[in-house]
Amino acid sequence: MRIELKQREKIILDRLSAEGTVSVGELARDLGLSEVTIRGDLRGLEDKGWINRKHGGAAASIHRLILERQRVFPERKNAIAKAAAGLVQDGDVIMIEAGTTTALIARFLTDKQDVHIVTNSTLVFSYARMLPNLQITMIGGEFRRATESMVGPIALETINRVNVRLAFVGTDGFTIERGMTTHLIEGAEIVKAMKARAGTTILVADSSKYGKFGFTNVLPLSAMDLILTDEFLDAGAESELLEAEINIKKAN
Repeated sequence: MRIELKQREKIILDRLSAEGTVSVGELARDLGLSEVTIRGDLRGLEDKGWINRKHGGAAASIHRLILERQRVFPERKNAIAKAAAGLVQDGDVIMIEAGTTTALIARFLTDKQDVHIVTNSTLVFSYARMLPNLQITMIGGEFRRATESMVGPIALETINRVNVRLAFVGTDGFTIERGMTTHLIEGAEIVKAMKARAGTTILVADSSKYGKFGFTNVLPLSAMDLILTDEFLDAGAESELLEAEINIKKAN
């Protein structure tokens, strides 16, 4: 059976997540393909910013935990990111917080003109840097490999100097009672700072995160102008959010 490109990309990324590096020869043998074909696949993954090619193979360009998160509900995340990008207007200045779903927003801005992105995410930078219609301001600070993010006092100082129309932020979990939560305290401070400098703040989170919570609280859900999630949010959860007067939109 022929393995299509998308499946091959997933196999390659799975191998990188488990082993850290992959060999062209081993991949060609295991997948029953030519080394020329595998090299083409690796070039494509490198263009997307997911790997670094090296002699005879490739290594992951991002942290193993990020690779693992990217493989969870990719269709849902892409649908949410596409819907988020649809809220961006030509000439906008926006903030995008670090996260696997938030980062995808940049990939769907190809039809926008003169958009300025302010971000603490190296993933956003990897997606956006090839698009000439986007201007990028990278927030400085301390680099956290596990989240591909810049955090700390320098990052907060930079955020506090700018004003944007839209801020797109993520979460490790959200509930009515606890609001938005995350596993990284420094990440919580980034979200709060972005909220303070944005006209409209939008939480982008797939429905699997509803009912879960992380180590530290970030903001109540009422602090969000919109929660953008996917069509698989169950009816009970949707009712709870609407009863709490939380503005939600489901991407499909």
